[in-house]
Amino acid sequence: MEHDWIDVHKYASQDIVCQYQPWGPNTEEDSKGFVNQVIEDANQELRTRFVFAIVYNAYMIGAGELNIRDLTNKVGEIAYIVNPSYWGIGIATDVAMLLIDFGFEELKLHRIYATCDPRNIGSSKVLEKVGMTKEGRIREDLLIKDGWRDSLLYSLLEHEWKKI
Repeated sequence: MEHDWIDVHKYASQDIVCQYQPWGPNTEEDSKGFVNQVIEDANQELRTRFVFAIVYNAYMIGAGELNIRDLTNKVGEIAYIVNPSYWGIGIATDVAMLLIDFGFEELKLHRIYATCDPRNIGSSKVLEKVGMTKEGRIREDLLIKDGWRDSLLYSLLEHEWKKI
């Protein structure tokens, strides 16, 4: 697991992967730090962060993440990242659906949300495909390399998920 940083680095060091994010492109130390933080978070007594490796044809090609943002109100946030060599074949959609299922089935969440940069058409399509509702635009909520970024906000409620 400590050597997973090598696979993480294959995608997290690419400009295109992190163009809409406040992090990256990763140095080797950044990728090692990410993996070490994931391991540390997984060992927390009250765990609120769940990061899963995306493995495809025996290679780790990305990560899916679910963070519990509000324990009292049972709210979680999902995110995913996929090596660009594997874009466009439905992997992000499958991962998003698995994260949503995990959040509602295992963690008993009430609401799951996700955000994405309005320029990230691929991610918007993924969130719509998994049944999330576009709630609106959060203005200038994230500082990234090229300035303040707006985010589109999507969500799914437990009773909506049960109908999917």
